[in-house]
Amino acid sequence: MDNKVKTILVSQPQPKAETSPYQNLVDRTKVKIDFRSFIHVEGASAKEVREQKIDLSKFSAIILTSRNAVDHFFRVAEEMRFKIPDSLKYFCQSEAVAYYLQKYVVYRKRKIYVGKRTFAELTPLIKKHKNESFLVPSSDKLKDDVPRELDSLGVNWKSAVFFRTVISDLSDLADVKYDVLVFFSPSGIESLFKNFPDFVQDKTRIAVFGNTTMKAAQEKGLRIDIQAPTPESPSMSMAIENYIKGK
Repeated sequence: MDNKVKTILVSQPQPKAETSPYQNLVDRTKVKIDFRSFIHVEGASAKEVREQKIDLSKFSAIILTSRNAVDHFFRVAEEMRFKIPDSLKYFCQSEAVAYYLQKYVVYRKRKIYVGKRTFAELTPLIKKHKNESFLVPSSDKLKDDVPRELDSLGVNWKSAVFFRTVISDLSDLADVKYDVLVFFSPSGIESLFKNFPDFVQDKTRIAVFGNTTMKAAQEKGLRIDIQAPTPESPSMSMAIENYIKGK
């Protein structure tokens, strides 16, 4: 049995940067890597947001947990012809989200509060402004820790679905075989089995990033061959390279 890894499918869009860690992996190991989104994001219409009893004028603060949340909040506001007041406060879960916010607002003219990385790290800033009325524009898969943390603070908040995570059509991959399939979210695992209900792992190696992805894969009876992050492999590209070299 040939266990050598020659082909890899990463269930994400192709990185824009030419200097991506995956390109370095290709250069060092000579494997073939393809990229394909197993899931994609679709925006909810202004009508759908209104049907959730959301009136944007009633909120004095916005909690933004991702770049998708930023994009779809401003898109819905525009569709509703809602002029966003300069006084609106922005609470961004991470520096990456706050940096992305500059696409839509002039930083020095806005009140922007930035967490470190996790939602829990943002909550002390929210607590300092607990008299605000908070809106959380989110996907249809809002992480459990967000409502839990906000309820524990006792603040006035509401979430609404501004966008959805949708399973992509992968029917063109039906007859294509890869040595390694790489997943970064439970939604990716769900997409695999929605597209290919009869999927049999056999010799295919499964690589997962994060505990929730690993749990979703195991619940589907998949064998996990490559895992990240770990102390030895903090990134997925490093985990794959270590696996290849260990063969």
